[in-house]
Amino acid sequence: MIRGVLFDLGDTLIDFGRLDIDRLFAEGAQLAYDYLRRLNQPLPDFSIFHRRQLRAIRYRWLISRFTGKEFNSMEILGRISREMGQNLTTRQTEELAWLWYEPLSKCAKVEEGLTGVLDELQRRSLQLAIVSNTFVPGAVLDRHLNQLGLLDYFPVRIYSCDVNYRKPNWRIFSICLEKMNLLPKEAMFVGDQLKVDIAGAKRIGMISVLKDPTGKNCLLYT
Repeated sequence: MIRGVLFDLGDTLIDFGRLDIDRLFAEGAQLAYDYLRRLNQPLPDFSIFHRRQLRAIRYRWLISRFTGKEFNSMEILGRISREMGQNLTTRQTEELAWLWYEPLSKCAKVEEGLTGVLDELQRRSLQLAIVSNTFVPGAVLDRHLNQLGLLDYFPVRIYSCDVNYRKPNWRIFSICLEKMNLLPKEAMFVGDQLKVDIAGAKRIGMISVLKDPTGKNCLLYT
């Protein structure tokens, strides 16, 4: 008997569409740079600031794909900030991380009819959760979900940057199921990537549902 439904985040619950990553990163860099300048923090030229952050993120992203171990961009922001001689509080660092992400957040839209589906699942007393591969800090994603009116639907949210494991590693699913007090056979996972979401969920023994890119069809895997 299914007692819980776990969802992927990007392109499953939230649709980001086609993205110009370089442009979005540059826009986030400018927002972050302006914020630090308002705080009177020491800064190099913008080009150096932008290039240094971009290289660090790209390097860690490549490493994570080879190792299957996730990284947290908050740690990179904090380290580079300290190396630049900046002195930020935890709250200021979180705001900095949000500003890097903000241009991407403006590209996002909630899948049509999603809240109605979530309301129905809750009406049926099913537990809901998110399991997402992401190096974006959890506090930033939670802020975005709250803006979209989705946060309260998901009391359990497992982000790979917080647990170090990436889907399809079975451990990230196991961490979520443990928090929900569910067995794999009692849960269903919904995602948009066959080799990542569906393979990982099946590996631990969950029923899985593949959402196609158009959002019009779903395929059930047991």
